Amino acid sequence: MSARQTLAAVALSLAASLFFTLTYVLNRASAIDGGHWAWTASLRYFLTLPLLVMMLRGRMRPVLMAIRQRPLAWLGYSAIGFVLFYCLLSFAASSGPSWLVAGSFQFTVIAGMLCAPFLYRDERRKVPPAAWLIALAILAGVMLMQFSLAEGTLDIRALWALLCVLVGATAYPLGNRLLLLHLEKTGQDLDASQRVFGMTLASQPLWLLLAAFAWQQAGPPSGGQILLAAGVALSAGVFATILFFKATGMVRDNPTALAATEAMQAAELIFAALLGVLFLGEAWPRGGALYGSALIIAGIVLFAWLAARPRLQDPRENRAIRTDHGA
Repeated sequence: MSARQTLAAVALSLAASLFFTLTYVLNRASAIDGGHWAWTASLRYFLTLPLLVMMLRGRMRPVLMAIRQRPLAWLGYSAIGFVLFYCLLSFAASSGPSWLVAGSFQFTVIAGMLCAPFLYRDERRKVPPAAWLIALAILAGVMLMQFSLAEGTLDIRALWALLCVLVGATAYPLGNRLLLLHLEKTGQDLDASQRVFGMTLASQPLWLLLAAFAWQQAGPPSGGQILLAAGVALSAGVFATILFFKATGMVRDNPTALAATEAMQAAELIFAALLGVLFLGEAWPRGGALYGSALIIAGIVLFAWLAARPRLQDPRENRAIRTDHGA
C-alpha cells in the first residue's frame, strides 16, 4: 500500500469527521432556538430514511428479507442503537456548548470494546489491559471538561446531561454489535450501509411514537428545526458515512493505516469547538476543559494505535476492539 493511498484515506476520514461534527453543532443550534429534543431526534431519522433509499438502490432486497424474517430483533436492536442513542444525544444538546457534547460522546470510541466481555463467548471477549487504562483516560478527560465548564461543581441538570451522553455513547455501539451477532447467527451478510438502512427502517415505528410525543409537548416543529434536522441527516447520515466507509475500506488490509484513519475521529472535538465559536458564539474551551479535550484526543490516538498492534491478528478480535461509526 502506497503512502499516497494512506494519506488519501486519512484525508477522507478527516472530512468524514467534519461532517459527523455537524450533528453536535446543528443539534445545539436547534436547542438554542427552542426546538424540542424529541423533534430533533425523530426528524433526523425521518429525513435520513429516503436518503438511504436513494443510496441503496438495488441493494435493499436482502435487508427487507432479513427484517421480515426477524422483525422483533431488528426493532429491539435499532431501539438501543439508534433510538435510545440519538434521543439521549438530542436531549443533551441543551446542556452546554457543542464541543462539550462532542467531547463527552467520544466515550463511544471505547464503549463498544468495553461491552465485549458481556456480548461474546469467544476470543472477542478479551479486552487488553492497556485498553482499560485508555478508557479511564478518556473518561477522565470527559469529567475534566464537565467539571471545568461547571466551575468545579456539577448540578443535577449537568449530571443528567452527562449521564445521557455516556449512556447514548454506549447504546450506539451496543445496538450495532448486537445486530452483528444476530446476523452472524442467522448467516446473513449485510454491509455497513445496509445495516444502517435496516436499523433506520426498523426504528420508524418508534420514531413515529416519539414524534407524537413531541407534537403533544411542543406542537409541530418549526421550519428552522426541520432544516437543521435535514442538515444532520444529509451531513452525518450520508456524506460522513460514505466518506468514513470509503476511507476505512481503502486501508482495511493495513492495520496501522486503518488505525490512523480511525483516529481522525478525534478531530470531531476540534471541529466542534471551531464551528461552535464561529457560528454559535460559544466560548473556546480553556483551562481544565482544554486539558480534558487534549486527554480525550490523546486517548483516541492511543486506542487506534492499540488496535493496530501486530498481536491482534485474529480478525474477530480486531472487530471486537474497533470503533463503530456511521449512523
